[in-house]
Amino acid sequence: MQGYLNEERRGAVLRSLRTDEGTLSRDYLAAARTVLRELVAMPDLVQRLPLERKPGGYTRNLLAGNDAVSVWAIVWAEGATTCIHDHHCSCCFGVVSGTVTETWYRAIDATRAVATEEQERQAGYVACMLPSGPNIHRMRNLGPGDAISIHIYGFDHEAHASSIETEYTAVSG
Repeated sequence: MQGYLNEERRGAVLRSLRTDEGTLSRDYLAAARTVLRELVAMPDLVQRLPLERKPGGYTRNLLAGNDAVSVWAIVWAEGATTCIHDHHCSCCFGVVSGTVTETWYRAIDATRAVATEEQERQAGYVACMLPSGPNIHRMRNLGPGDAISIHIYGFDHEAHASSIETEYTAVSG
């Protein structure tokens, strides 16, 4: 699955993300921002990768990973949406192409949340957050067409199926 990037580029990405403090530090977030800025600045390279796609949904394509981090290209078909969720690890993402709409939420209890803000994230946008939260959000591609984003998570993709900690149900405020 990690065949999307050649071995040299995979190694360079993973080396760039190594910090002495691990994936919960400001140094790590700065390194992840740098990697994302480099990747979103090469949309032709990313769009040429043989990424899996799912009509109406989103697909995660592992680009690189080790016991500390995982780097994914996510292809968002028009209409694709995540659940409302937070993360158990650091979460950084950058938009390569298209527009991804991110809606932020505030928890009102352990399983319900109310929307607080919505932003359109366009090609070139990069953001990082620590799991110290609250970092509850939902991501969607409202179209037109596909969108591609790169996500860097501070977790071992072989030990965890996902970066999602908790899923929430939206309620009106």
